[in-house]
Amino acid sequence: MKLIDTHSHLYAEEFDHDREQALARAVEAGVETLLLPAIDSQSHERLFDLVRLCPERCVAMMGLHPTSVNDNPRWREELGRVEELLAEPPAGVKFCAVGEIGLDYYWSQAFVAQQREAFVEQCRLAARLDMPVAIHTRAAWDDMCEILESECERARSAGQRLRGVLHAFSEGVECYRRLRACGDFLFGIGGVVTFKKATLADVVAQMSLEDIILETDCPYLTPVPHRGKRNESAYVAHVCQKVAQLKGVTADEVAYVTSRNARRMFLSQVE
Repeated sequence: MKLIDTHSHLYAEEFDHDREQALARAVEAGVETLLLPAIDSQSHERLFDLVRLCPERCVAMMGLHPTSVNDNPRWREELGRVEELLAEPPAGVKFCAVGEIGLDYYWSQAFVAQQREAFVEQCRLAARLDMPVAIHTRAAWDDMCEILESECERARSAGQRLRGVLHAFSEGVECYRRLRACGDFLFGIGGVVTFKKATLADVVAQMSLEDIILETDCPYLTPVPHRGKRNESAYVAHVCQKVAQLKGVTADEVAYVTSRNARRMFLSQVE
């Protein structure tokens, strides 16, 4: 199988003792490409270092994560830095998307207005640059649907397009259909689909394979049979197997279609 892990934080500190080995395990599992979303300026250099270490497999994104807006008096400066880096990428680095951006109300409701402002600004930046977005959403799906509907219409009215992925999608069929109706959006399916009590499996069974891309979000959201341990990009193969089971097709077909989806959305930006 030839797989793409469309959301990997392999540059995180959790991999400091075995990053190159984890990358080798991913390659052995059939992972050809890893897409690496940014969080904030504190981890930019770690992200860039990994891309430079393995430029033939690792591709960066650039954006400001919603939880990095929380209680951060400098978040607007961080947004400015995102725009600067997208305009002039550092040596040896190419960006395939504006991400990871979004809304996350799970930890606090105190920064909703700031998160919404940061998200909308980055959506509009992506539309101006004609780049896809990688969207994080947690405990904020109603607001996410509302904003995307509005921003997609705004982009179309301006002769632009807003497109990308709903990373770590775990909502119901109605939410999937509502978001899909906004335009060209894919849905990142990760380890949650393998959890015994997760309802996501029932949703994935009803989704079009053309709308799905695979991800790990490592080191988080580890799939069965490794749940409870650190996640890594090699484990995207387990997600592939589970999606194949749910869709009643071979794992090779899931790998082929989801990788084609990911290449169309993201890798055409850097080829």
